Amino acid sequence: MLVATPEIGRRTLIITGLASATALLLSPGLRAQQPLVPTPRQTPGPFYPVRFPEDVDNDLVVVRGTQARAVGVVTHVMGRVRSTDGTPISGATVEIWQCDAHGRYLHPADTGKRPRDSAFQGYGRITSGADGAYRFRTIRPIAYPGRTPHIHFAVSPPSGRQLITQMYVAGEALNQSDGLYASIRDARQRAAVTVALTTADGIEPGALAGVFDLVLPT
Repeated sequence: MLVATPEIGRRTLIITGLASATALLLSPGLRAQQPLVPTPRQTPGPFYPVRFPEDVDNDLVVVRGTQARAVGVVTHVMGRVRSTDGTPISGATVEIWQCDAHGRYLHPADTGKRPRDSAFQGYGRITSGADGAYRFRTIRPIAYPGRTPHIHFAVSPPSGRQLITQMYVAGEALNQSDGLYASIRDARQRAAVTVALTTADGIEPGALAGVFDLVLPT
Protein backbone atom coordinates (compact mmCIF):
# COMPACT_ATOMS: atom_id res chain seq x y z
CA MET A 1 0.00 0.00 0.00
CA LEU A 2 1.39 3.40 -0.96
CA VAL A 3 1.78 5.75 2.01
CA ALA A 4 1.76 9.53 1.78
CA THR A 5 5.37 10.59 2.34
CA PRO A 6 7.55 13.38 0.91
CA GLU A 7 9.06 10.76 -1.38
CA ILE A 8 5.60 9.81 -2.68
CA GLY A 9 4.90 13.52 -3.17
CA ARG A 10 7.91 13.83 -5.48
CA ARG A 11 6.76 10.69 -7.27
CA THR A 12 3.34 12.24 -7.87
CA LEU A 13 4.93 15.36 -9.36
CA ILE A 14 7.01 13.25 -11.75
CA ILE A 15 4.00 11.21 -12.87
CA THR A 16 1.92 14.37 -13.28
CA GLY A 17 4.70 15.84 -15.40
CA LEU A 18 4.75 12.75 -17.61
CA ALA A 19 1.00 12.95 -18.07
CA SER A 20 1.18 16.64 -18.97
CA ALA A 21 3.90 16.06 -21.53
CA THR A 22 1.90 13.23 -23.08
CA ALA A 23 -1.18 15.44 -23.25
CA LEU A 24 0.74 18.04 -25.25
CA LEU A 25 1.77 15.40 -27.75
CA LEU A 26 -1.81 14.25 -28.10
CA SER A 27 -3.36 17.47 -29.36
CA PRO A 28 -6.54 16.94 -31.44
CA GLY A 29 -4.64 17.65 -34.65
CA LEU A 30 -2.03 15.00 -33.98
CA ARG A 31 -4.68 12.49 -32.97
CA ALA A 32 -6.42 12.94 -36.31
CA GLN A 33 -3.21 12.57 -38.30
CA GLN A 34 -1.54 9.75 -36.40
CA PRO A 35 -3.84 6.99 -35.12
CA LEU A 36 -2.23 5.08 -32.29
CA VAL A 37 -1.17 1.47 -32.76
CA PRO A 38 -3.59 -0.82 -30.90
CA THR A 39 -2.00 -2.92 -28.19
CA PRO A 40 -1.87 -6.55 -29.35
CA ARG A 41 -4.02 -9.11 -27.58
CA GLN A 42 -2.26 -12.01 -25.90
CA THR A 43 -3.14 -15.01 -23.79
CA PRO A 44 -3.84 -14.52 -20.08
CA GLY A 45 -1.73 -17.61 -19.40
CA PRO A 46 -2.58 -20.32 -16.89
CA PHE A 47 -1.97 -18.29 -13.74
CA TYR A 48 -4.61 -15.55 -13.60
CA PRO A 49 -5.65 -15.61 -9.93
CA VAL A 50 -8.43 -17.98 -8.97
CA ARG A 51 -8.63 -16.17 -5.64
CA PHE A 52 -7.58 -12.57 -5.20
CA PRO A 53 -5.23 -11.60 -2.37
CA GLU A 54 -6.74 -9.57 0.45
CA ASP A 55 -4.66 -6.59 -0.69
CA VAL A 56 -5.45 -5.74 -4.32
CA ASP A 57 -4.13 -2.19 -4.58
CA ASN A 58 -1.51 -0.89 -7.03
CA ASP A 59 1.51 -1.51 -4.77
CA LEU A 60 2.63 -5.13 -5.13
CA VAL A 61 5.88 -4.62 -3.21
CA VAL A 62 4.28 -4.26 0.22
CA VAL A 63 1.30 -6.30 1.35
CA ARG A 64 -1.02 -4.38 3.64
CA GLY A 65 -0.63 -5.34 7.29
CA THR A 66 2.90 -6.72 6.95
CA GLN A 67 6.34 -5.19 7.42
CA ALA A 68 8.13 -7.39 4.87
CA ARG A 69 8.99 -6.08 1.43
CA ALA A 70 9.02 -8.18 -1.72
CA VAL A 71 12.33 -9.51 -3.04
CA GLY A 72 13.39 -7.94 -6.33
CA VAL A 73 14.12 -4.59 -7.96
CA VAL A 74 11.28 -2.15 -7.30
CA THR A 75 9.82 -1.05 -10.63
CA HIS A 76 7.23 1.64 -11.33
CA VAL A 77 5.07 0.93 -14.38
CA MET A 78 2.84 3.76 -15.53
CA GLY A 79 0.97 4.86 -18.60
CA ARG A 80 -2.39 5.80 -20.02
CA VAL A 81 -5.37 3.86 -21.34
CA ARG A 82 -6.50 5.36 -24.64
CA SER A 83 -8.41 4.59 -27.80
CA THR A 84 -6.65 4.57 -31.17
CA ASP A 85 -7.70 8.17 -31.81
CA GLY A 86 -5.87 9.22 -28.63
CA THR A 87 -8.95 9.76 -26.47
CA PRO A 88 -8.23 8.93 -22.80
CA ILE A 89 -10.37 6.12 -21.38
CA SER A 90 -11.26 6.88 -17.79
CA GLY A 91 -12.80 4.42 -15.37
CA ALA A 92 -11.08 1.40 -16.93
CA THR A 93 -10.06 -1.39 -14.55
CA VAL A 94 -6.38 -2.18 -15.08
CA GLU A 95 -5.09 -5.45 -13.59
CA ILE A 96 -1.59 -6.91 -13.52
CA TRP A 97 -0.23 -10.24 -12.33
CA GLN A 98 3.26 -11.70 -12.51
CA CYS A 99 5.57 -14.19 -10.87
CA ASP A 100 7.67 -13.27 -7.86
CA ALA A 101 11.47 -12.98 -7.82
CA HIS A 102 11.70 -16.78 -7.44
CA GLY A 103 9.58 -17.42 -10.53
CA ARG A 104 6.42 -18.43 -8.65
CA TYR A 105 2.90 -17.17 -9.30
CA LEU A 106 0.29 -16.67 -6.62
CA HIS A 107 -1.74 -19.55 -8.01
CA PRO A 108 -2.44 -23.08 -6.71
CA ALA A 109 -1.54 -24.62 -10.08
CA ASP A 110 2.01 -23.26 -9.84
CA THR A 111 3.36 -26.14 -7.79
CA GLY A 112 7.07 -25.72 -8.51
CA LYS A 113 9.62 -26.47 -5.84
CA ARG A 114 10.97 -22.93 -5.81
CA PRO A 115 10.01 -21.00 -2.65
CA ARG A 116 7.20 -18.48 -2.97
CA ASP A 117 7.82 -14.91 -1.79
CA SER A 118 4.96 -14.35 0.66
CA ALA A 119 5.79 -10.63 0.77
CA PHE A 120 4.97 -10.18 -2.91
CA GLN A 121 1.34 -9.35 -3.63
CA GLY A 122 1.42 -11.05 -7.05
CA TYR A 123 -1.66 -9.23 -8.37
CA GLY A 124 -2.69 -5.58 -8.47
CA ARG A 125 -5.64 -3.53 -9.62
CA ILE A 126 -6.33 0.16 -10.23
CA THR A 127 -8.90 2.30 -12.06
CA SER A 128 -7.67 4.68 -14.75
CA GLY A 129 -8.10 8.38 -14.02
CA ALA A 130 -9.90 11.08 -15.98
CA ASP A 131 -6.84 11.38 -18.23
CA GLY A 132 -6.60 7.60 -18.64
CA ALA A 133 -3.56 7.40 -16.35
CA TYR A 134 -2.68 4.37 -14.25
CA ARG A 135 0.42 3.31 -12.30
CA PHE A 136 1.76 0.32 -10.40
CA ARG A 137 4.64 -0.23 -8.02
CA THR A 138 5.90 -3.76 -8.52
CA ILE A 139 9.17 -5.63 -9.13
CA ARG A 140 11.17 -6.02 -12.31
CA PRO A 141 9.81 -9.14 -14.02
CA ILE A 142 12.16 -12.10 -14.24
CA ALA A 143 12.58 -15.01 -16.63
CA TYR A 144 11.47 -18.51 -15.70
CA PRO A 145 11.75 -21.75 -17.73
CA GLY A 146 10.12 -21.25 -21.13
CA ARG A 147 9.39 -17.52 -20.80
CA THR A 148 11.17 -14.20 -21.09
CA PRO A 149 10.47 -11.59 -18.36
CA HIS A 150 6.93 -10.22 -18.68
CA ILE A 151 3.98 -8.76 -16.78
CA HIS A 152 0.40 -9.76 -17.60
CA PHE A 153 -2.13 -6.96 -18.09
CA ALA A 154 -5.92 -6.96 -18.36
CA VAL A 155 -7.82 -3.76 -19.18
CA SER A 156 -11.60 -3.67 -18.80
CA PRO A 157 -13.04 -0.39 -20.13
CA PRO A 158 -16.43 0.90 -18.92
CA SER A 159 -17.83 -0.22 -22.27
CA GLY A 160 -16.37 -2.43 -24.95
CA ARG A 161 -14.22 -5.53 -25.07
CA GLN A 162 -11.61 -6.39 -22.45
CA LEU A 163 -7.96 -6.27 -23.56
CA ILE A 164 -5.53 -8.88 -22.25
CA THR A 165 -1.87 -8.44 -23.14
CA GLN A 166 1.65 -8.74 -21.79
CA MET A 167 4.40 -6.20 -21.21
CA TYR A 168 7.97 -7.17 -22.12
CA VAL A 169 11.30 -5.63 -21.14
CA ALA A 170 13.44 -4.03 -23.83
CA GLY A 171 16.88 -5.55 -24.31
CA GLU A 172 16.10 -8.96 -22.83
CA ALA A 173 18.06 -11.67 -24.66
CA LEU A 174 15.21 -14.16 -24.26
CA ASN A 175 12.64 -11.98 -26.03
CA GLN A 176 13.37 -13.33 -29.50
CA SER A 177 13.11 -16.96 -28.39
CA ASP A 178 9.87 -16.42 -26.48
CA GLY A 179 7.00 -17.90 -28.48
CA LEU A 180 4.36 -15.39 -27.39
CA TYR A 181 6.61 -12.40 -28.01
CA ALA A 182 7.62 -13.77 -31.42
CA SER A 183 3.96 -14.35 -32.31
CA ILE A 184 3.45 -10.57 -32.56
CA ARG A 185 4.17 -10.18 -36.28
CA ASP A 186 3.46 -6.46 -36.60
CA ALA A 187 6.71 -4.66 -35.72
CA ARG A 188 4.79 -1.62 -34.47
CA GLN A 189 2.68 -3.71 -32.11
CA ARG A 190 5.73 -5.56 -30.89
CA ALA A 191 7.42 -2.26 -30.13
CA ALA A 192 4.29 -1.10 -28.30
CA VAL A 193 4.55 -3.91 -25.73
CA THR A 194 8.35 -3.67 -25.35
CA VAL A 195 9.14 -1.26 -22.53
CA ALA A 196 12.50 0.24 -21.60
CA LEU A 197 13.07 0.19 -17.85
CA THR A 198 15.36 2.99 -16.75
CA THR A 199 16.80 4.19 -13.46
CA ALA A 200 14.17 6.11 -11.51
CA ASP A 201 16.00 7.49 -8.47
CA GLY A 202 13.86 10.61 -8.75
CA ILE A 203 10.79 8.49 -8.02
CA GLU A 204 12.33 6.06 -5.54
CA PRO A 205 16.02 5.44 -4.78
CA GLY A 206 17.31 2.29 -6.48
CA ALA A 207 14.09 1.77 -8.44
CA LEU A 208 13.37 1.39 -12.14
CA ALA A 209 10.50 2.88 -14.13
CA GLY A 210 8.87 2.35 -17.50
CA VAL A 211 5.95 3.78 -19.47
CA PHE A 212 3.47 1.32 -20.97
CA ASP A 213 0.53 2.89 -22.77
CA LEU A 214 -2.47 0.64 -23.43
CA VAL A 215 -4.35 1.39 -26.64
CA LEU A 216 -7.80 -0.10 -27.18
CA PRO A 217 -9.46 -0.24 -30.62
CA THR A 218 -11.92 2.60 -31.16
